[in-house]
Amino acid sequence: MTDELVKLVEGLKAAHGAQLLSIVLYGSAVTGDFDPERSNYNVLVVLETITPADLRAARPVIEDWHARGHPLPLYFTREEMADASDVFPVEFLDMSAAHRVLYGEDPFVGLTVPTLHLRHQLEYELRGKLIRLRELYISASHSAERVVALMTDSIGSFVTLFRHVLRLFGISEPPLKRQHVVRQLGETLSLDVTPFQTILDLRQAKRSLPLEEADRLFAAYVEAIRDVIERVDRLEVRP
Repeated sequence: MTDELVKLVEGLKAAHGAQLLSIVLYGSAVTGDFDPERSNYNVLVVLETITPADLRAARPVIEDWHARGHPLPLYFTREEMADASDVFPVEFLDMSAAHRVLYGEDPFVGLTVPTLHLRHQLEYELRGKLIRLRELYISASHSAERVVALMTDSIGSFVTLFRHVLRLFGISEPPLKRQHVVRQLGETLSLDVTPFQTILDLRQAKRSLPLEEADRLFAAYVEAIRDVIERVDRLEVRP
């Protein structure tokens, strides 16, 4: 564990005592796509019960953690983990597939994540992110640097959803690394995923493009996302 994670774990242990069941690291730090300049640590905290007093006790630790640039940890009780798995299938499947227990028990052992509503949630998330992408492009469109940043900053969240699109299309254990997910997506759905691959390469190389080229790539990016959404929309999922 890094020094930051050790400090967080020790702080949460002191704050929550016997109430603390699990501290789990998930996301890019586990999948192998972690970039120190762009990525952060995503953490799940599971308590036996959660009261306002429990949350107040963690305030100094969490404020320090958040000030270091990391997202606020997700707090669940053990009971909520079981009850909420059908409401957040994308999130729970992601965490279950790639996580590392930093303290306590593994909350995903024996946890069943129903996928009945997965197609609906995926289409909702994909369409919502596409709408937001277009909105952000308006103010970024005058600057090549900002257009490229918009694409490289957003590609990770789309690839996360693409991993679950693969589940819908019969891939029970989708790849974890982003480039592998995109390649599998193209093969499984017979789609041109060149825009996604190009943006991932730009993200890795940390380079920009001339404005005209960035605009062409953005247009191709949007169309490729729309192609994925269309395939998800047409898919019939049996209960």
